[in-house]
Amino acid sequence: MALYELFIIAVGLSMDAFAVSVCKGLAMKKCTWTKAGVVGLYFGMFQAVMPLAGYLLGVQFKDVITSVDHWIAFILLGIIGVNMVREARGGCDSCEDTDESLDVRTMLMLAVATSIDALAVGVTFAFLHVSIAPAVSFIGVITFTISVAGVKIGNVFGTKYKSRAELAGGAILILMGIKILLSHLGIL
Repeated sequence: MALYELFIIAVGLSMDAFAVSVCKGLAMKKCTWTKAGVVGLYFGMFQAVMPLAGYLLGVQFKDVITSVDHWIAFILLGIIGVNMVREARGGCDSCEDTDESLDVRTMLMLAVATSIDALAVGVTFAFLHVSIAPAVSFIGVITFTISVAGVKIGNVFGTKYKSRAELAGGAILILMGIKILLSHLGIL
């Protein structure tokens, strides 16, 4: 997988974390770089760990399903992307229940919730023979950066960009799934 493809996937995956980060920033009366960094660390770490876990699971089955691995990648990325697009179009404002708390329990729940998609992407990485250490590091750094920006943006601008980010993230993942499928079918 090329670096630009990995970057596109990392950005797509980080859009859920961005949306929640915007809500966190919106809830903060005083938004400091330290608070934004804490949010970024939680989301970045979990976005890195989940694909690693998915990869380790996927490697166990790689030999059994090599002939259909591109279909699995296409389906998983498609499902994740469609869910993100549906959430973005749903008009539900999940920021209403968000508070500015950065306690461990709250942040762990948010980090796990925003990174479940990354677990499925990790499975596809196993089928696509991606070098996992640089991939998860890259995803973690991208998510950290985007999450910190999300906290700051949410604090300054509110939820103006939240649903657009989720919509873009979903579209990116759907398009990457289609690209993987078409490449393996010899069309691209």
